[in-house]
Amino acid sequence: MELVHTVMSETTFWTVLLMIHGLLSMALIGALTHQAASVLRAPAPGAGGLVARFGSVKGDLYASAVTGLWVASFLFGAWIYIKYRTYIRIPIEQEEFWKTLGAFEMKEQLASIGLGLLPLYWLAWRRSYDKSLQATRKWLTLTLALFGWIAFLVGHVVNNVRGFGS
Repeated sequence: MELVHTVMSETTFWTVLLMIHGLLSMALIGALTHQAASVLRAPAPGAGGLVARFGSVKGDLYASAVTGLWVASFLFGAWIYIKYRTYIRIPIEQEEFWKTLGAFEMKEQLASIGLGLLPLYWLAWRRSYDKSLQATRKWLTLTLALFGWIAFLVGHVVNNVRGFGS
């Protein structure tokens, strides 16, 4: 860490980590949203516009990307959590923003549950040829997409919450 601090300040270091975490999260929800659209509707043959193409992605191609992005985003989030627990959560508690804290607790739980679902999700998509797993793939994908969106939105709000009361 001392080598890093010779190149940049501590504040810059944590800001860079937060930005990387945010970019990974945006890529994750983008992939999950495309994949969720692909399991919700099959495009009509010959359908052409942007909306039709949005859901016409091959869902099985997204499984490894979603798995890798979820794990990477989770690890960066866990690293940033150290700073959150000591420098951000305490002032939020002192300001009594209990709903914000509760939302972040929910985000933590959903991200952890999603991490636990990833092996089943990945295996179900690895066997995309197996029609008996179609419902499993659909519901796992929709669940992870919902968890990912909630985590992203809550994280974004909590990142900005200290500015709300100042």
